[in-house]
Amino acid sequence: MTTQSLFELEQTQDFIRRHIGPDEAQTQAMLNDIGAESVDALINEIVPSDIRLADLPNIEPSKTEVSALTDLKAVASLNKVNTSYIGLGYYGTLTPNVILRNVLENPGWYTAYTPYQPEIAQGRLEALLNFQQMCLDLTGLDLASASLLDEGTAAAEAMALAKRVSKNKKSNAFFISTDVYPQTIDVVKQRAAMFGFDIILGETDDVVNHDVFGALLQYPSATGEVRDISELIAKVHDNKGIVAVAADIMSLVLLKAPGELGADAVIGSTQRFGVPMGYGGPHAAFFTTSDKYKRSLPGRIIGVSKDTRGNNALRMAMQTREQHIRREKANSNICTAQVLLANMASFYAVYHGPQGLKTIATRIHRFADILAHAANTKGLTPLHGSYFDTLTFNLSEERKAEIVARALAKGVNFRTDVANQISISIDETTTRDDLFALFDILFGEDHGLDIELLDAEVRVLEYPSIPESLVRESEFLTHPVFNSYHSETEMLRYIKKLENKDLALNHSMISLGSCTMKLNATAQMIPVSWPEFANMHPFAPLDQAQGYKQMIDELGKWLVELTGYDNISMQPNSGAQGEYAGLIAIHKYHESRGEGHRNICLIPSSAHGTNPASAQMVGMKVVVVACDKEGNVDMDDLRAKASEMADNLSCIMITYPSTHGVYETTIAEICNIVHQHGGQVYLDGANMNAQVGLTSPGHIGADVSHLNLHKTFAIPHGGGGPGMGPIGVKSHLAPFLPDHALVTVNEATKGNGAVSAAPYGSAGILCISYLYIALLGRKGVTDATKYAITNANYLAKKLSQHYPILYTGKNGRVAHECIIDLRPIKAESGITEVDMAKRLMDYGFHAPTMSFPVAGTFMIEPTESESKAELDRFIEAMVCIRDEVRKVESGEWTAEDNPLHNAPHTLADVTGEWNRGYSIAEAVFPVPAAAANKFWPTVNRIDDVYGDRNLICSCPATDTYKD
Repeated sequence: MTTQSLFELEQTQDFIRRHIGPDEAQTQAMLNDIGAESVDALINEIVPSDIRLADLPNIEPSKTEVSALTDLKAVASLNKVNTSYIGLGYYGTLTPNVILRNVLENPGWYTAYTPYQPEIAQGRLEALLNFQQMCLDLTGLDLASASLLDEGTAAAEAMALAKRVSKNKKSNAFFISTDVYPQTIDVVKQRAAMFGFDIILGETDDVVNHDVFGALLQYPSATGEVRDISELIAKVHDNKGIVAVAADIMSLVLLKAPGELGADAVIGSTQRFGVPMGYGGPHAAFFTTSDKYKRSLPGRIIGVSKDTRGNNALRMAMQTREQHIRREKANSNICTAQVLLANMASFYAVYHGPQGLKTIATRIHRFADILAHAANTKGLTPLHGSYFDTLTFNLSEERKAEIVARALAKGVNFRTDVANQISISIDETTTRDDLFALFDILFGEDHGLDIELLDAEVRVLEYPSIPESLVRESEFLTHPVFNSYHSETEMLRYIKKLENKDLALNHSMISLGSCTMKLNATAQMIPVSWPEFANMHPFAPLDQAQGYKQMIDELGKWLVELTGYDNISMQPNSGAQGEYAGLIAIHKYHESRGEGHRNICLIPSSAHGTNPASAQMVGMKVVVVACDKEGNVDMDDLRAKASEMADNLSCIMITYPSTHGVYETTIAEICNIVHQHGGQVYLDGANMNAQVGLTSPGHIGADVSHLNLHKTFAIPHGGGGPGMGPIGVKSHLAPFLPDHALVTVNEATKGNGAVSAAPYGSAGILCISYLYIALLGRKGVTDATKYAITNANYLAKKLSQHYPILYTGKNGRVAHECIIDLRPIKAESGITEVDMAKRLMDYGFHAPTMSFPVAGTFMIEPTESESKAELDRFIEAMVCIRDEVRKVESGEWTAEDNPLHNAPHTLADVTGEWNRGYSIAEAVFPVPAAAANKFWPTVNRIDDVYGDRNLICSCPATDTYKD
């Protein structure tokens, strides 16, 4: 008979021990190697006492998985998911179950990292190349990115591109049609204000009457009109302006491509290609443009290159455009994509193919025709005679109120934000029964309409609801990949084939410093697919979204407690967007005090690459603060620059613990110095995984931080997106948080511009972070931080016997990550950090962060989720690689003929002629663990230079797909 208490028995279900990798015995063994008495003793050595919190966070105790999911299901049930005809870029869609289960709900797809190591990311790179091809075909342009954050921010990026490439250098004005989606206008106006651009908002035809560097038009328009805008585009071109067109991707299946109308850039959302609305996201935006603007295109581009065998291989092309490298000269601060969702959209196109998409789009349009014909017969004439899926009606105030009341009573939402007007957007999920319900709502239940008869009349009348000149004639999705996998069996195998090419967290640890690739627990992921969360329109009336409100409010309360701030905004949908929103708040705060001239942003030389890029986006001038030889901020340099620039000092952007992997003991003093000289402190939240429960930005003295929920708070990286970057602020900055044009986020911020298209960003994935905190509770979130630090110090201690640890704190310890210096190895042997990164693939590992923040180094972060066994496996690989380097140093292996130089090794290497100076076993099974769970890279090392010199960003020719 057990002697355990009931409480102890209940705790056997406790999530904390599921999330944290090392058990009690493993922890003690690691502490013995580290030379620490206990985890708490180790933490006391590392975290400066002056910034330590006295107590555990004031949040609830941990819940079991069963109770947490049960409680959240009750919250979700508070949402009332009406049938939505609101449109405005968000539509009901049918996610094919083969994609839902095998992509969205599959850790092989959602736990992968950004494909910076392309040899072990060929699967998602192919899916992204398919996404680019899909976007190119439908928009009729030359070059596509691998997705952006949302339609609104893509439009803002299009404005920035227009300013860069327009030959109308004298103009500072950008035109936006009033019939662009209102949330897009909101985001673009906010961006323009920060760039100092003048916005002209007017009727579409009015664009020709203004001297502008660029213009944004919607096709079809927000009220549904389909019209030929080619002459307007041509006239803007005559005045040396650039035209961006925001387009609905489903409509482009039937409509002439915007590129054929003369558009210079086409942006939009791919949400309705099988991605749930999720109360606003995450969704993959698309951005296409002309080849001549390729150097100015924001976001990532997937390109076709060659590997060392001359075979086609995919990689991220032209990475020198990215903000991590260009810093304040970057085109954009966006450092992520929406990869998981872009992959879903591309698979949707692959699964349905061109004929399937035509069927879906034609059915949507036919239903709109039937509704329009019914309205005409009842004397309710649509505002436009030409449309794709959206009908707008002008109504008296009284009739509108009656119709809206009937709609709500039947569980239906229309677009109602324009006075005396309603709009109805048909989508893929609309059924005949839905259409009949619409007749009841619009015309009363005695309308006497017959859908079959109306349909027959529409066919006879041949409604010219798409003008003949705008009917699509060009073919699209002709590549074999879009015409081969239409049965579920074939689609399942295609998805699996691509998944097998990618290394993700379901195979081995991903030890990337600053990226925190921790466990994304299955229980946390499950609610993402719940219809109560997945199918909610972001502009639904707030009383229908009470479940979302409760979850967001509670998560916000927890994040406020964990950050030490007073308020939070959930709107930024990436870390870069969070930085941007936080800096806007600082700028507006200074402006409110009559100090709008403050525009100097101090940034330590060790800062994240997004920091300088974000600063330039809000019109700030970056001044770099030096670091000392230990990697800490040079306090003398900081004091001198803060004093010298005090009159114009806006803020400092600093990461804590530092990007060098140590807790700087002067952080509180840094905050004080900046405050004394009139500045604000932006503390980058990238390394919050080393703070939660032990200290906090607000406690340290910072004014604003963004939180990477896809790092610290367990939202998965999704192969390079999704992410979330909410910002916490002290009370004096709270009035300057973003709001939204269609949904008031907070009465206190009403009227503030938006930074993302949806009011709560990618709200559909907030349940992941909500459950992360609920499952761990006050003790668990603190333990997670402690064990992240413990694991990092164990790994640093073991590796220090073979590699120099570049930076340590005052007690010789590191924070939650460490940097090993590989430069001496390169100097002695010629083996580079790239060689070692590629060689780790042969051992079954993704490389750590390479050459950031210091060139020629690895930055390693093991996270709290990895067990000692997995850490030891990684350590073994690194030690063996060091021994391999010694063989090169000693001359046993030549500089060219060694497994590091030739890594990674593929099946093609070992099944052909082998004439190398080392054995096949040494190449592919260097340790028993690699043989026991072998991951085979599918391509050899990729030639980056070739890929950039021969830029191909569309699907390769058919013969390259042959086995």
